[in-house]
Amino acid sequence: MKTVQTVLLLLFITSQASIQAISFRYIDDDADKIIYAEKVKKAFLHSWNAYKKYAWGNDQLKPLSKTFRNWYDESLLMTPVDAFDTMILMGLTEEAKETKELILKNLSFDKNFFVQNFEITIRLLGGLISAYQLDGDERFLDLAKDLGNRLLPVFNSKTGMPYRYVNLQNGELRDSINNPAEIGTLMLEFGMLSKLTGKPVYYDKAKHAITEVYNRRSKIGLVGTQINVETGEWTNTDSHISGMIDSYYEYLIKAYLLFDDKDFKVMYDESISSVNKYLLDSTNTGLWYAHADMNMGEKTQTVFGALDAFMPAMLVLGDDLKTAEQIQESCYKMWTHFGIEPEEINYKTFEVTAPYYILRPENIESAFYLYRKTKNPKYLEMGKTFFESIVKYCKVDEGFASLKSVMSKEKNDSMESFFLAETLKYLYLIFATEETLDLQKNVFNTEAHPFKKLNN
Repeated sequence: MKTVQTVLLLLFITSQASIQAISFRYIDDDADKIIYAEKVKKAFLHSWNAYKKYAWGNDQLKPLSKTFRNWYDESLLMTPVDAFDTMILMGLTEEAKETKELILKNLSFDKNFFVQNFEITIRLLGGLISAYQLDGDERFLDLAKDLGNRLLPVFNSKTGMPYRYVNLQNGELRDSINNPAEIGTLMLEFGMLSKLTGKPVYYDKAKHAITEVYNRRSKIGLVGTQINVETGEWTNTDSHISGMIDSYYEYLIKAYLLFDDKDFKVMYDESISSVNKYLLDSTNTGLWYAHADMNMGEKTQTVFGALDAFMPAMLVLGDDLKTAEQIQESCYKMWTHFGIEPEEINYKTFEVTAPYYILRPENIESAFYLYRKTKNPKYLEMGKTFFESIVKYCKVDEGFASLKSVMSKEKNDSMESFFLAETLKYLYLIFATEETLDLQKNVFNTEAHPFKKLNN
């Protein structure tokens, strides 16, 4: 009897010890997340304070020379607008207050110069819409409406697909050779502008444009890299998921999620089926996406890079978790193999084909979505790896600097606004509580500006 009691007692003690160990491990994990969230917040402040010190009122910081760069003849406050909603999510109240004052006092779009419609839409129009939804000040929406109206002339082509450049003051257009990403990655911003103003013109023109690209897909369902918006003819038939095409696919699924417009779900499902059929490439180095001819489907290049790393995040949104996890393993390998990710590699040989790293967020974005979906701690570890390597190789006395080469780790005198809008935001959100940003109620634009879902 005593023997049985002893055994039961030992089993009880062991079970309690196991429960305590699990409990302590859980507490340690939560404590670790809090620590890393604070580390990311400090990195943001390090970047923002450097911007304030050397580039205040201008588009972006040049962290090595401690000067600034403006995109055009005058500043459009690229970094402040891009960074504002990150400050709000991080609870940086004082920084958000002074940034809001700067934007509302100084930002004007009455400028007599050409701007790139795509970049201005995702960074500024997206940033202003998000600022309005998070802050509530109508003046943000007024700025968004003014900008949206100045950008609308881009759609004045024979096909309705937009030109690449527009003069903000007189509506003159430039560059009729566009690409699916720059044509399609307007839907969320212009669509939200319609929802917030009650004017359907923005939604209708953006939807028409992205649909025109979709309608010109090849017989096997792929799109090319460049198209003439006047004639509707493809001028480059290379198909892939990288820059110039990437966020076209992203906005098909996100437009469905944000607006509950089932046309976009149909277009996404058809498109991703063709992409996976013709571009997925399983090799001894992992699962990747290749380049192929849009008409024949024959693979032409085995390159993959930092921009392509958005794909697992999009696949999570499209409910293909299995492929998302496999591609993320490859993306993580691409990052860790070099200590930090290069812009592009040949994934079969792991030779670098573009050596620079410009503080891109896509790999981090995918780890964030996968962690939120699976709660698998390995994605937290990925987040830590990404953060630590960026700090190790890119942090300088004033801000963070891009790298000319991931091999030499030589720095470049540039800190893009998306480092504050996307890279640090996704890093923070990996470790922050889910209440910080509810993915069931918000959809990120491609610049990581959160848009709140409205009653459609």
